[in-house]
Amino acid sequence: MTQGDYERGQQEIGKAGNPDLNPGGPPAADEAIAAVPGSEGGRSAAATARRTAGGGRGTAGAPGGEQGVQDFPHGDGSRRPKGRLGRRRKARAEEAMVPDATFVSYYGRPVVKAAPWENAIPLYLFMGGVAGGSSLLAAGADLSGRPVLRRGMRISATGAISISLLALVADLGRPERFVNMLRVFKPTSPMSVGTWILTAYGPGAVVAGAAEVARLLPVRFGVLSTLLDWAARPAGIAAALIAPGVASYTAVLLTDTSTPAWHDAHRELPFVFVGSAAAASGGLGLLLAPVAESGPARRLAVVGALAELAVEHRMEHSMGLSAEALHTGRPGRLIRASKILTATGATGALLLGGRSRLGAALSGVALLAGSACTRFGVFEAGIESAHDPKYTVVPQRERLNRRRAAEAASGPAAPADKETR
Repeated sequence: MTQGDYERGQQEIGKAGNPDLNPGGPPAADEAIAAVPGSEGGRSAAATARRTAGGGRGTAGAPGGEQGVQDFPHGDGSRRPKGRLGRRRKARAEEAMVPDATFVSYYGRPVVKAAPWENAIPLYLFMGGVAGGSSLLAAGADLSGRPVLRRGMRISATGAISISLLALVADLGRPERFVNMLRVFKPTSPMSVGTWILTAYGPGAVVAGAAEVARLLPVRFGVLSTLLDWAARPAGIAAALIAPGVASYTAVLLTDTSTPAWHDAHRELPFVFVGSAAAASGGLGLLLAPVAESGPARRLAVVGALAELAVEHRMEHSMGLSAEALHTGRPGRLIRASKILTATGATGALLLGGRSRLGAALSGVALLAGSACTRFGVFEAGIESAHDPKYTVVPQRERLNRRRAAEAASGPAAPADKETR
């Protein structure tokens, strides 16, 4: 077959399929498509040409596109959209094409893994603070000659640190896990440092408390009682020296995690916990000691309460978005209760603590309850912030936008000048 025969054959096939040249021929492909309901088939090309008038956009059913475009004598032969259609297109372009973002977790999992701690941990936090503040107050009472206040604070420190350790062991599950943490000392780990702080603090607090308990018993135990009497003051002073670490390291432990509400409060939370511990131990001193000996406890309670309230207010403003977790739900109710109780207790200690035994005791109870609400509220706020992805995603986006804005403002780095010889 020659090239000419092939070309003539192709022309015959084209004529047979053209309905204008061969009306009795086979139907065109666009007619078959037109049979599909809801479609124009081959006529859609012609309709598109009519709408667009050969390439421009127009409204459906506008022959030659005259309803969508109009010639204007601008001298350059340009075709411009009519005002009404142009406004409609502009409005469509400004409409939001996607809905507002909703913060949901990936496959039902939070962005940040919440700490696997239960209700024993906030009890551990609270009792640790009470123990540290009580040891400080006991040492001051011992050196200033206030035996009733000294006895009550030493016994309270022993009981509080015992409850704190029991709560920690209960959360760990097995006592040997606490012992295993003593196999190494890692300064960069708050858990490791906190374990050694408790280990160093515990013996002094227990010895001082045991000496006070032995003095209350009706019988003496010979050499053992004598040794306890001799070791009570050195042990109490040693415990008081480590007490600030006991009261504050738990805050460092919380802020070292990736939990938003804890991590964002890393600058202020240790001071909040120290102030809370001072208020709680001072309130306990008001509750246990007579008015004549409760002066140091009253002053410690007022100073601690004021420091806690002031630093907590600053903390809530510096945390950013994650501070919402301190104001909503159960954590919000606990934090509000802690502020009311702490302020009420400090006011009562200042006005009634040196006059009325009943007023001092009620003020002490309010301060203890306020400190407990602070620890439980901060703990639960952290857990809630870990469950909500927005407390992680939104601050990350804000930091990224600020960094990009700073890079854009600084401009590209200028190339270094070549050395000239």
